[in-house]
Amino acid sequence: MSSRFLRALAVTSCALAFTPAAALADEPAPWPQWRGPDRNGQIGGPAWPAALDAASLERMWRIPDLGPSYAGPIVGPERVYTVETLEKREEIARAYDRRTGELVWTARWEGAMSVPFFAAKNGSWVRSTPAFDGERLYVGGMRDLLVCLDAATGEVVWRCDFMERLGTELPTFGLVCSPLIDGDHIYLQAAASLAKLDKMTGEILWRSLVDRGGMNDSAFSSPILSDLAGRRQLVMQTRTHLAGVDPEGGDVLWEHPVKAFRGMNILTPLVTGDAIFTAPYGGKAQKVAIRAEGDGFAADRAWSHRTQGYMTSPVEVDGHAYFFSRANRFICMNLETGEPAWVSPSIGDNYWSLVAQGDRILALSDTGRLRLIAADPGAYRVLGEVEVAEAQTWAHLAVADDTILIREQNALTSFRWRGGEAPTEK
Repeated sequence: MSSRFLRALAVTSCALAFTPAAALADEPAPWPQWRGPDRNGQIGGPAWPAALDAASLERMWRIPDLGPSYAGPIVGPERVYTVETLEKREEIARAYDRRTGELVWTARWEGAMSVPFFAAKNGSWVRSTPAFDGERLYVGGMRDLLVCLDAATGEVVWRCDFMERLGTELPTFGLVCSPLIDGDHIYLQAAASLAKLDKMTGEILWRSLVDRGGMNDSAFSSPILSDLAGRRQLVMQTRTHLAGVDPEGGDVLWEHPVKAFRGMNILTPLVTGDAIFTAPYGGKAQKVAIRAEGDGFAADRAWSHRTQGYMTSPVEVDGHAYFFSRANRFICMNLETGEPAWVSPSIGDNYWSLVAQGDRILALSDTGRLRLIAADPGAYRVLGEVEVAEAQTWAHLAVADDTILIREQNALTSFRWRGGEAPTEK
């Protein structure tokens, strides 16, 4: 650990009772990582209400005056975690009591950069959503940094500075990918590659899919794990390709080109059966089928459609993908045929984050409006909507039991959702 980092780091614990790390791991976290427990925007738990309105949504607590962030909140059994960039100088991770919103600890380190001019209007602040394994919190910093914190105290367990360790350059947009934990390992698109690390020590075990395209960028998309064509594999969307990677040794099992404007393959792809759905910005919505072939695998495009996605990662309900398009419309697309079942009127937002339960979808817009939408291929139906923020909400919403966590640009708010009614199972 460098002396510069030690000087920059400060951990502040408030006067709440100390909770051993082991106690935090006694029960599973309801929202431990990017896009929820299974990393696909799907959640079980208490049934959602049949409609959404101001009467059904009770604000429990609100933390104002945070630094800006695109990182979604993480929800454990007892704590809520969030990260921010402060005054273009440092990055901060904070833990709050889940019930009261009281601050438990704060950790900080030097870390700031400016993104290119054409993206500057959307801010130069932390983008990666942390991952929580019950005892440790893994936080991605803009300057190609991964920090492991003790989730009980906020103390640093280890840090991995990819530029320092590998001699790579600062990514143009910073580190964007959200880390994936699997067993004793963690996977992350960093240092213009996919990296596997030992989650206990931070040792880099291998790098794969090294980008040699000439632009100092790690990919925007985040990895997922799935069984495809009889093989467990990491599914990656790089700046130029979809790919399957062996999680043990890092071997590339298959690749398929995916065109996107300036390499902005942003959304997390959707695994559906032995195929993958994606909808790149500047490209086409498409389904790529994966099959075993000899001793390896082959990837073939099953269909494509002119519709473009943008940043919204899709959810699947009953054989249909639901996502928000570059044209500012919500779309239901048949995953078998590649044809839209419906396209909503123009809404005017730029981004929605989505969470599905049964036949309903919660959608949080970048403008701070939360909608409950019927997952119905027959028609676009909004079952209710409420303003939940005073500023932009680009961070992914989190749904944990009967609570909804909203991370707006400079605040974090916890709502309780009341009046649950079992959804129709799909």
